Parts: sequence; structure tokens; C-alpha cells
Amino acid sequence: MIKRCLFPAAGYGTRFLPATKAMPKEMLPIMAKPLIQYGVEEAVEAGMDIMAIITGRGKRAIEDHFDVSFELEHQIFGTPKEYLLHEIRDLINKCTFTYTRQIEMKGLGDAIYKGRVLIGDEPFAVLLADDLCTNTEGDGVLSQMVRVYNKYRCSIVAVQEVPMDQVSKYGVVAGKEIDEGLYMVDTMVEKPEPEEAPSNLAIIGRYILTPDIFDLIKQTEPGKGGEIQITDALMAQAKKGMVMAYKFEGRRFDCGSIDGFVEATNYFYEKSKNMGGEK
Repeated sequence: MIKRCLFPAAGYGTRFLPATKAMPKEMLPIMAKPLIQYGVEEAVEAGMDIMAIITGRGKRAIEDHFDVSFELEHQIFGTPKEYLLHEIRDLINKCTFTYTRQIEMKGLGDAIYKGRVLIGDEPFAVLLADDLCTNTEGDGVLSQMVRVYNKYRCSIVAVQEVPMDQVSKYGVVAGKEIDEGLYMVDTMVEKPEPEEAPSNLAIIGRYILTPDIFDLIKQTEPGKGGEIQITDALMAQAKKGMVMAYKFEGRRFDCGSIDGFVEATNYFYEKSKNMGGEK
């Protein structure tokens, strides 16, 4: 079973300045819950209970969030507000949270490599908290991907179709469709121009990776933007074995952008109203 989920959370969140000058972007709230908590809940649903978080300077609020606040809990104990902490208490009790820092921002590949000390030699998930995913019709995205992993035992990336004029924002894959919505990857390009893109299947912030990815990242030279790109390491892995791309069921919000953040807030607000209360 996949028990560990890695959260790269060291980025500066520059698209949300000045709000993220002193607050991690992963702590931005959708309704009353921070983005990273949605991600941890998705990982727990998928059977994971060890959360490995890659942080950086100014990210202590993430560690504090997944810890007990004795003063706060004492103040609201026995009051009508106590129930507001039930969800986060439950996560704290269910999970082990481990942390290490990415000292320099060298790309997603480097952030994942920094997690090697927390992951060890076993398959693991990677979740980018600012890609908020929900599936009202069934299991969450990581749960879906775990099922695929259990069948094929290889690295898997979550993908969705995007307009061709937006492919330059993403890693893009192409390959042979071996089952409905499941592709064996033979091409993977980081942020291609539309005329160079092999398809419109864009990678979003959900991965399941086998542990050999760490050595491949270590051998990967800086690519697009001078950063170590996980797509380059995955392409090397695909050439040596097999990497799958999975077109997931559900909806994804790009909460790393203002538009996506507002869209997610509106969506969860309407969902909360329809359910008759806050969530």
C-alpha cells in the first residue's frame, strides 16, 4: 500500500502577493479551510497516513496548523465553537507529519528530491496543494490513482485536457491509450508552445511515483527555466520502463491563480449552502 504523500510547499506564492509575503500560499483558505488541509484529507481518503511536507523560509504556519494549539483549544473548550476544530484534530490524530526544507527554489523536481529523506525506498504520492481537486460523484483523485497503481505498479501522472492556447503553462504528455482515460506515456514536454505540444493532455498536481525516480532526478540536468523539472525525470523513467497518464474523474481548480482561487471559493460556498451549512 502507498502510505506516504509528499507535499512540495516551499514556493513563494508570488501570484498572491502581498497576501503571501508572510503567509504560505498553501494556507490560503477556501471557505474556512486552508488549501493544504484539503490535500491532506484527499491523501487520507486514499489510505495514506504519513504526510511528508517540503517547506521553506516563512512556512512555519503549516507546521503549526497540523499541531495542537493548547491555548486556543482551552479557550473554546465546551463552547459552541469547539466543533470547528473537529476535522483538524481528526487529521492530527490519524497522521504523522514530517518536514524538511528546500533551501533554494530549483524546481519541482528538486523539491521532490529533497523529500527522499522522508520517503525512503517505497512508492509514494505527490500532491500540489494549490491544485484543489474534488469529485462529488465518487472517490478523490489520489484514490483513483492508487487503484491504477495497484494494477500497473508504475509511476502515474494525473492529466486533464486543456485548451491548446494554455498548454504552455503545463507539462504535457502523449501516448497510447490502453484503457479508457489511461495512457502509456511515450512523450512528455515541459511547458511547450502550442505548435510544439504533442497533445492537450496537461499534467496537474497529482503524481504517484516509484522510488527509482529519486536517482533519475539526481541525474536530471536543469531544464525549462533553469529548474530541475520532474517531467524530464519522468520522461527518462518512461524510456526505461513505464509511466502512465490518468485522466481523472472530478474537477480541478488552479488555486495558484486568482481566477481559480475565486472559482473554487464560489464553488465550495454554493456547495456548502446546498448542504445546509459551512464546510
